[in-house]
Amino acid sequence: MRERFGSKSAIVSLIALTLAVFTYVTTESLPIGLLPLIAKDLGTSASAVGLLVTGYALIVVVVSLPLTRLTRRLPRRRLLCILLGVFVVATCLSAVAWNYWLLMGARMVIALSQAVFWAVVTPAAAGLFRAEVRGRAMSILYAGASVAALAGIPAGTWLGQQTDWRVSFFALSGLGLLVLVTVVSGLPNTPAGQGTADRGSAPDRGRYLSIVATTAIAVTGAFAAFTHISPFLTGISGFAESSIGPLLLVRGIAGLAGVVVAGYLVDRHDWLTMAGLIGLQGLALAGQFAFGASQVGTVVTISLSGFTLAGLTVALGSRVLVYAPGDSDMASAGTSTAFNVGITAGAFLSSVLLPGPGLRSTALVGALLSLAAFAMALAEPVFSSRRKLAPATADEPLPDHTRAA
Repeated sequence: MRERFGSKSAIVSLIALTLAVFTYVTTESLPIGLLPLIAKDLGTSASAVGLLVTGYALIVVVVSLPLTRLTRRLPRRRLLCILLGVFVVATCLSAVAWNYWLLMGARMVIALSQAVFWAVVTPAAAGLFRAEVRGRAMSILYAGASVAALAGIPAGTWLGQQTDWRVSFFALSGLGLLVLVTVVSGLPNTPAGQGTADRGSAPDRGRYLSIVATTAIAVTGAFAAFTHISPFLTGISGFAESSIGPLLLVRGIAGLAGVVVAGYLVDRHDWLTMAGLIGLQGLALAGQFAFGASQVGTVVTISLSGFTLAGLTVALGSRVLVYAPGDSDMASAGTSTAFNVGITAGAFLSSVLLPGPGLRSTALVGALLSLAAFAMALAEPVFSSRRKLAPATADEPLPDHTRAA
């Protein structure tokens, strides 16, 4: 089994990169769980601590493309080591920060490293494996993000509550150091631009741009519904506040299942997998709107939406490696930016809807945006740049991914 999937060193490196994903995602959102402790210790407001997360996400959106372009000539192992080194030092600095602005500055530095990390980690992990099993490799890689939501953030919150919020950041810094050592010793030192996943296997600018646009719309729909899921569960579905944690855990477990399923399907049917997940998301959010007053219906629909959103991250990561029109690092930076724009836009849209149409409308708007994204996903082959070349290359076989579409 191991020989069919990849070598021992490739598997160890993939586990290290998965742990890096887990560490970054946990670090990004951990202040939410530790908000009261940080605010009290640093003598600031809860809203100011919230900006530690909002500002972090904004940095990732703004600098992903320019920083990736600036660093793309560096060998991937060296670049990842620099990024992880920055993470370790800045996270340690977060733990010893004696005032709010030092903590904010340290987190902005971490965000700068994460912006480039998201661009390079997908091709770095994919380059360790044969093309036909890369979807499964992506499912393992992105499982790190799902496990961060399931276990990393709750565990970091619990550790901070039992000891001190600074201990949680020290622990994450130590975890980052372990990943750094593993990457230094195990990841191949491939020169920039010479890795097997450094270019798209079937480059297609038209399809890539369609994927970017589809992603932004689909993620906006997902987060329009998810941003205020807690008040939806209590105000519309009638759950007690004590039930929110277990319900989000169920959604997280469904998301982990979505990562696994998408990983197996995307290697065989990349376009249909992405389109199917977006269509299923639309159905889930429409069901959340229609059956929001039913507790059973709500559990089913929020689990299904968790399944589809997590699966979409795997499909997206894998498809970029197929259709990237240039460097896969830059293409990954583009889709990462689109994903984060969707998160920001969805959260903003949800906030606008609350005082007007109300909580229930967030699910309806999310469903309508998902429907628009689904239509765009189905139409994706129409935007293919290869269609323009078809008459001149009619006697040449099309790549497998293009034939499948």
